[in-house]
Amino acid sequence: MIKEIEDREDVSLLVNTFYKNIRKDELLGPIFNKHIRGEQWTAHLEKLTDFWVTALFGVICFKGNPTLAHKKVDENLNHTIAQAHFERWVNLWHNTIDSLFIGTLAERAKRASEAMAIGQFNAIDSFRPNLK
Repeated sequence: MIKEIEDREDVSLLVNTFYKNIRKDELLGPIFNKHIRGEQWTAHLEKLTDFWVTALFGVICFKGNPTLAHKKVDENLNHTIAQAHFERWVNLWHNTIDSLFIGTLAERAKRASEAMAIGQFNAIDSFRPNLK
């Protein structure tokens, strides 16, 4: 049943469903599975749920630095993260939301993902060494 996002439980369902799909995605799965080991996923999903609870409800519970995390992954991948990776992430996020939720917060989560994808790509790109 598709419903509105109402609470942390809904956000957790969204985050867990999304990353289950990410881990199987042929473009993004190898990246995520390389950088987040099996035993680390539970804590990572809780942190991401905190992030989205903060973003959607304004309840400050997230502690972390997404830009630093993305910068480290890009470094580990020899600065090969491309805009296409973030576009795929946004597409999967939108599809997951649409499969589970409707309403104002679902739309806010989509818009936030688009802004974050642009911001994170620009941020990691700005940290890259000048390879000219």
